[in-house]
Amino acid sequence: MKKISIFYLLPILMLAAVSSCKKSFSDDSKNNNLPGSVPSSLLLTGVLTNMVDLPDGAYSSSVQSTMVYPNASNKDEIWGQYYIYNYDYYGNNTYDFDPGADYYTTLTNVLAMENVAKASGGAAINPYEAMGKFFRAYFFSKMSLERGDIPMTQALQGLANPTPAYDTQKAVMLQSLAWLESANSDLTQLIANPSVGGTGLGSTLGGDIFYSNNLSQWQKVVNTFRIRLLLELSKQAADPDLNVPAQFAMIIANPAKYPLMQSATDNLQYVFISTINTNYYPQYPDIFGQSGSRQNMSQTYVKLLDQFQDPRIYAVAEPSRYAVDTLHQSPTAFASFIGADPGLDLGTMYSQAGLQRYSFLNRKRYYSNYTGEPSIQIGYPELMFNIAEGINRGWASGNAETYYVAGIQASMASYSIPVNGTYTASFYHPVNVNDTYPTEDNANYDTYPITINWATYYAQPAIQYAAGTTGLTEILQQKYIALFRHSGLEAYFNYRRTGVPTFTTGPGTDNGQRIATRFLYPLSDRTGNTVNYQKALASQYGGNDDINGIMWILK
Repeated sequence: MKKISIFYLLPILMLAAVSSCKKSFSDDSKNNNLPGSVPSSLLLTGVLTNMVDLPDGAYSSSVQSTMVYPNASNKDEIWGQYYIYNYDYYGNNTYDFDPGADYYTTLTNVLAMENVAKASGGAAINPYEAMGKFFRAYFFSKMSLERGDIPMTQALQGLANPTPAYDTQKAVMLQSLAWLESANSDLTQLIANPSVGGTGLGSTLGGDIFYSNNLSQWQKVVNTFRIRLLLELSKQAADPDLNVPAQFAMIIANPAKYPLMQSATDNLQYVFISTINTNYYPQYPDIFGQSGSRQNMSQTYVKLLDQFQDPRIYAVAEPSRYAVDTLHQSPTAFASFIGADPGLDLGTMYSQAGLQRYSFLNRKRYYSNYTGEPSIQIGYPELMFNIAEGINRGWASGNAETYYVAGIQASMASYSIPVNGTYTASFYHPVNVNDTYPTEDNANYDTYPITINWATYYAQPAIQYAAGTTGLTEILQQKYIALFRHSGLEAYFNYRRTGVPTFTTGPGTDNGQRIATRFLYPLSDRTGNTVNYQKALASQYGGNDDINGIMWILK
């Protein structure tokens, strides 16, 4: 009996050993130092980080660099003709558009954020679901504004559909506007009754780096962005499916249903942190010696400020040292602020920049600390100009001048320039002209009191609002001035659809001395989705992935 007992016990021990081995393998293959899941709040933080466009082509994180611009340059300020290169070692001013931004990975994280929220107590309508609709509208419309038709309906399916068909640009815009309408409706319900969002972590917004999880603030962003998107469609305003004027008028006439930004405190803006070196402003004291003179101000931007005798020039730029030290002009004379023609050959521009014949970024504002200024993504000044433009175009009733004036004054206030009073301008004056690598420690600033009088400024014929096409041009010029260093490609998009202000071209801008009108499709489309890619080119651009092709919204 004992032998028999041993005989039957052996297989049992073997099975136990095998079972134990399987469990051990599973345990050993799991890394307990890594999270097994990611909460919706953390995914939201990542998505918000990836929507930020910073000045000087910078990124808010290395993650954003790899996810959003994997194969593309980021020259928003160059292409907006604000702040341009003078030395080709660091960059150039050419309109050699590449694939632009790719937000599909970010949008995949939006899907994950929504799914995790539902799995952790979020109801059918919850804060993450509402935000997801806004993100879809924001990212898909932006990619379409850059390229034209894009994959949308069949996108984000992974291996289930690696070759998604392209949606027309019109379809993308219609869907984006519908998402924004739905997001506004959902946010209205959630704000009025938070319990609508469900229970648990998925019912409450977390991880919001902009508004500390305030849904009322996000509702203003949603509707403010919708106004921007409607203006992007100005050339297709007569399209009966889009119904742009009616949508615009509906939002303006119903502030309770469609709340908009009411002041600069509502800005969607990225704030920099002086104690975290990955969150410094793109310009800061430590790098002045290597970057302070590689770019200079552009004539397109500076010429407008000079022409308008606009005090914002004192906040953003330095006077030309050649004009001040050699020609003995006053450092506060508008003629002392000089921008370079973006079309200049870089050899010529580099030579002139070396002679200090151009204005550079204001050193006190942009290089004397680590936080610079908040980087506005969607802002109140732009909204004021967008509403003024819509009213000027006859899309809604109202006083365009009121919004136009509010936009100018809000922009000036962002530089601490008062409506009436004194603004103190600070300009860098070299301690030693032989100091090849100046640093903030040896900086010397001369200060000048500037008298500000709104009535005098506004009395200028080029500034005072006039109806019709003259007024439209004034609105667009002031919007361009207000967008300096803010909102990514928005200044370029506005120029592309309106021709205001006048952009200059030449050998330095390349592309046959033309301003490119669209970005290329990503390499992944060309190689991995070839059939649909070729169909999209054939239906839009005569079969060519042409940076000078005219997309639907521009026709």
